[in-house]
Amino acid sequence: MSLAPQGRLKDESMTPMPPEQKRSAFMAGWQAISQIGLGEVVLRLGTHTLLVALILFFAWGLREFYLGAQFEDSAEGAVSAVSLATPAITGSESDDLRLKAANLPDLRLPAADDSDNGQSPLQPLFGIARQARLHTDVPSRPRDEVLVYVVKPDDNLFGIAKQFGLRPETILWANQYVLGDNPHNLRPGQELNILPVDGTYHRWSAGEGLNSVAEFYGVKPEDILAYPANHLNPDTIGDLSSPNIEAGSWLVIPGGRRNFVSWSAPVIPLDNPGVAKVLGPGACEEVTAGVAGAGVFIWPADHHYLSGYGYDLGANHPAIDIDGDEGSPVYAADSGVVVYAGWNNWGYGNVVVINHGNGWQTLYAHLSAYYVTCGQSVFQGNTIAAIGGAGDTGRPHLHFEMMFNGVKVDPNDYVK
Repeated sequence: MSLAPQGRLKDESMTPMPPEQKRSAFMAGWQAISQIGLGEVVLRLGTHTLLVALILFFAWGLREFYLGAQFEDSAEGAVSAVSLATPAITGSESDDLRLKAANLPDLRLPAADDSDNGQSPLQPLFGIARQARLHTDVPSRPRDEVLVYVVKPDDNLFGIAKQFGLRPETILWANQYVLGDNPHNLRPGQELNILPVDGTYHRWSAGEGLNSVAEFYGVKPEDILAYPANHLNPDTIGDLSSPNIEAGSWLVIPGGRRNFVSWSAPVIPLDNPGVAKVLGPGACEEVTAGVAGAGVFIWPADHHYLSGYGYDLGANHPAIDIDGDEGSPVYAADSGVVVYAGWNNWGYGNVVVINHGNGWQTLYAHLSAYYVTCGQSVFQGNTIAAIGGAGDTGRPHLHFEMMFNGVKVDPNDYVK
């Protein structure tokens, strides 16, 4: 111990440690912790502790802020409540209270029809004010007008129908003058009528009656008259047997149906093959009897899968389109006699039809060439033609139809 110049006892142990020594001591301690493998653990623990402390501090600050705000609101409300609860009011005090009440904010919620000269009603002082929305969600509504759709290069009848939620036959019925009831007539760039509902599309002719038109399509006159897209006024339509409808007008027939116009081939009997003359120059004049089939059928092409439309009566496609390359062979599916060989005028190109003599008839279309003649007997597996793209078709394929006793059937159920 020694006496300090100021008269105080001087203790060497109380002398502050210089900053350099503090840093040296901290680094020495940190090095010791790191050497025993606890450096990373301590660092993570410290970081997490600091983060938790910051979160707690922030939460405490928010709590103090909101408590302070609520206290001020409560204090103002308490003062107003005390003033309004005075049991005895003198005349002068009553005047003072009325003056104060006139200066208080209006806390009433506005009525639904409360407005101020066409302006928006007052918003409440407290609560959530209504915000203006910059985007309005308009609910989807059923379409009741006819659209025009331009066919794209990769389109087909089934894809277009699915895109608009319609059946394939509706697309054909609404575009008979463009497609001719033949799905193979679909071409890029064509403009198609897309009805709002499944049904048919009718072009009104002078002298028609609404009753007869409705009966033809299997619907009621009221169905046509009431449909919005037709824009018909019941008050001015007049007599349904001779209605006031302008010739050339198009009417949507909701739910209507009609028979397809088919140009593939009817039943061509051996004793009268001339019934097929309406199809084109490939019709035969005379056919003599020949070999008959066994009723067992093979695939008429090397490939056994489709490249286009499948069998679908709703799409007026009672056949399968079998994949194949240009010039690939076409085989007779069963033995029989050729009753049509040549060009078809209605979109099928070169066609061969074989009558198998047992109620069965097969048709082979879109041929690049055919190697048989009218009345020729062929045996199962004989090469009768070559695959091509003749007529109204896309890429080369074989259009193959089967008919039994005049009824077209799905070839997938019979070829092996």
